[in-house]
Amino acid sequence: MTPQAPARRRAAPTVVGVVAVALTLAALAGAAALDIAVPASHRAVARLDLGWVAAMSGVSLAVPGALLLRRLPRHPVAWVLVVTGVHWAYDGLACAWLGYATLQHPARPGAAAAFWIYQRLGAALLLSLPLILLLYPDGRLPRGRWRAASIAGLASTALLPIVLLFAPSGIAQADAGGPLPAPFAGLDLDPASLPLPDGVWRGLLAVAGALVPLSLVVPFAVVVGRYRRSAGDARRRARMRWLLWAALVDVLVMLSTTVLPQGWTSVALTTAVALTGVALAIGIIAPQAVDIDRLLGGTVLYAAMAISVLLVDACVLGVAGAFLGGRPAERDAAVLALLLVTAVYGPLRQRLWLLVRRLVLGRRDDPYAVVAGLAEQLEHRDSPEEQLVAVARGVAAAFRVPYVAVEVDRPGGESVVATHGTAPDGVEVLPIAYRGETVGRLLLPSERAALSARDQRLLGDMVRQAAIAARTAYLAGELQRGRERIVAAREEERRRLRRDLHDGLGPTLGGVGLRIDAARNLAARRPEEADKLLRQAREDVTTAVADVRRLVHDLRPPALDDVGLLGAVRQQADRLRAPGLTVAVDGDELEGLPAAVEVAAYRIVSEALTNVAKHARAASARVLLSRAAGELVVEISDDGTGIPAGTPSGVGLVSLRERAAELGGHCRIECPDGGGTLVRARLPLGLEVAHG
Repeated sequence: MTPQAPARRRAAPTVVGVVAVALTLAALAGAAALDIAVPASHRAVARLDLGWVAAMSGVSLAVPGALLLRRLPRHPVAWVLVVTGVHWAYDGLACAWLGYATLQHPARPGAAAAFWIYQRLGAALLLSLPLILLLYPDGRLPRGRWRAASIAGLASTALLPIVLLFAPSGIAQADAGGPLPAPFAGLDLDPASLPLPDGVWRGLLAVAGALVPLSLVVPFAVVVGRYRRSAGDARRRARMRWLLWAALVDVLVMLSTTVLPQGWTSVALTTAVALTGVALAIGIIAPQAVDIDRLLGGTVLYAAMAISVLLVDACVLGVAGAFLGGRPAERDAAVLALLLVTAVYGPLRQRLWLLVRRLVLGRRDDPYAVVAGLAEQLEHRDSPEEQLVAVARGVAAAFRVPYVAVEVDRPGGESVVATHGTAPDGVEVLPIAYRGETVGRLLLPSERAALSARDQRLLGDMVRQAAIAARTAYLAGELQRGRERIVAAREEERRRLRRDLHDGLGPTLGGVGLRIDAARNLAARRPEEADKLLRQAREDVTTAVADVRRLVHDLRPPALDDVGLLGAVRQQADRLRAPGLTVAVDGDELEGLPAAVEVAAYRIVSEALTNVAKHARAASARVLLSRAAGELVVEISDDGTGIPAGTPSGVGLVSLRERAAELGGHCRIECPDGGGTLVRARLPLGLEVAHG
């Protein structure tokens, strides 16, 4: 097989589609020209419709069928549309030629063939509707027992066209409800009739006619089943909704024919056929290109409005006729109808609009009400879990979905989940972000994955509400845990100070006092022993002073008050410098920093340099202290081995983050691609420092 063979196979259906459209357009032009030449009186006697209307229906099916053949050459629905369009167009051309050919007697050539095509072969158009219903949207018949039922339904639909092909014209015309029109007299109308008793033909025609509406039961049941099974597939659901919209339009057009003038009935039916063909093509090729939910809602709404206006008009005419004692004048009836519509229907229109759109689309048609309602619900929920449940319910009500889940991450890998409804087979996961950080996820059914731009903006607003609620819940928990840690740390520090003072410094100072008293007593009699006691007392005092300095350093390093933060960091770097390691300390002018910020920065640098000296095997390290946007930025970098992936955080690394978090800042530890480790901490300075 040559490489060009697949291309030729793909191009052939496209050519077929183009030829089909050309044929239907030619049939339309010919039918229109013939219709112009046939007087309306002759068409009425022959009981013939306008041929160009049927030809236009054929064009409106052939065009979307050709588009489908171009995109999906093997899709059966495309072939059904193309074949039906060509058949329908030439059925209309045959109707037009039949009227033109029977203008004279004897009739022009081809009149009998046109009659047979129009009156007999035209019945085969009945097969197109059940075929489309059974093959849409994927081009396959249903499986299992429904396949056998579908084939039986198609066979029952085909029975009437087959019987009409072979039934005598007299019996077929009598079954249609009238005698054969006079212009058709003398035509050979039975080229394929079979010599069966008249009773047999009448029975076959009666059975075949009764089976036509019954044969649609199975296709409609198949469509309903496919629609229900499409709940977990957004694209398939949208395809089935296009078919639903086409059916709704067809029903509305059929209803409109009861009030439209006779001349507009054919136009309305042609419009319905055209819209059906377009809907089928869009549903198969690009079902999510248009928001079908909004289109359905708008169609239902305007149909309800039109029916309401007609009912109001009919009521006005009836009531006015009853009270005025007869049929009111047309002008008076119009004035009364206008007044009634203005006074009664006008105020109800907006409510009707909201009701229909809410039934079809949920509450998302009023974004302000959705967001405001969600904010009000969040305001009246105390616990974080209740807030997340409120978010899930708000999204479900706004988008009319049966399932919504909100997941919020917590430290340690755990998460809090709030759900509404029962989980479907497929879900779409949307991230919940807060200030550029993902804090959770929003889960929706897959059928709502493709939303319009307006719906996406509304969902974004609601997701932001969820992010704020999630972040608020997280910060509230962190605040409480922070308070507990502060209280625990304060009490632990007091216990340590008490232990150090009571068990260390207190006994030492008490012993010094006793030795001094003993030395005083021995000073006159045994000066050598007194001097020995004083030397011991001196050593105890030195030890006590060292303990006091240690305690003071633990509370706040004295170097911070003596030489400032930058000088204290340089002194600490000198003390922690290991053999072969050079440490450079740079920084801006750092006067007037809050005491807590100075202590935290000093501790972070000390801990980070300790880790570098012990574990990094680095040759150089650098400490940089600077102010930026109301924060003190502390950076410690080295050229060591870095931290291997998967290494759990030790006590030292955890303490770095905790010291920054205590002041409302944060600390990040990174290992750049070039090697080494970078510790960057940002410590807020407070409003009075940042702006002072």
